[in-house]
This record gives sequence, C-alpha cells and structure tokens, in this order.
Amino acid sequence: MTLIDLLEEKQLKKDIDTFKVGDTVNVHVIIREGDKERVQIFRGDVIAKRGSGLGATFTVRKVTFGVGVERIFPLHSKMIKKIEVVRHGKTRRAKLYYLRKLKGKAARLKEQK
Repeated sequence: MTLIDLLEEKQLKKDIDTFKVGDTVNVHVIIREGDKERVQIFRGDVIAKRGSGLGATFTVRKVTFGVGVERIFPLHSKMIKKIEVVRHGKTRRAKLYYLRKLKGKAARLKEQK
C-alpha cells in the first residue's frame, strides 16, 4: 500500500448506504451562507456513478417546474451529510442519460420488486 492510499483511506466515508443507478435518493447537502450552515435536500434519480476511492462521483437528476436539473456529487465529500435511498429503480443500463430526452410519465423508472 502506498502513502497516497493510506491518506485516502482515512478520508473515505464508511457510513454510506449502498445505492445503484436508477435509485431515487435524498442527498442531504450542507449549504454555507455567510457564517451560517443549513442542510438542503436534493431529491432525484441517480443516472450515473463513476470512479472509485476518494474520486468517486454520482450524478442525480430531478425535474423542477418542467426544467431538468442535474448535480454531480463527490461520494466522499464532507458537504454531504447523508444519502437516503427512497426507492430502488429497475434498470438495465449503467448510465441513464436517455432520461434527459424523456418527459412526464415516460421519464419514470419502474420500482424494483
């Protein structure tokens, strides 16, 4: 094990719930406004996961007032308080970029049984 691996291992989060692409998640993000902090929830579908270790990221997409919003979150960021899995979606793809073109009911994912 190299020195870099040892440093990264200390910064990895251990309490992350396992989630997959297609799951609907609530990401509790810490927002700093001046000297105050608050927690804001970003709820959406996970459309992509990439990387491993400290550089792992995941992309969450939601539609708000008819406008699609995507955010890329570092998985082990200190700005993420917790990640809650709301429901597990049934998918057959590793990346769900095709959801960007769909609207309304067509953009929903079936729930995994």
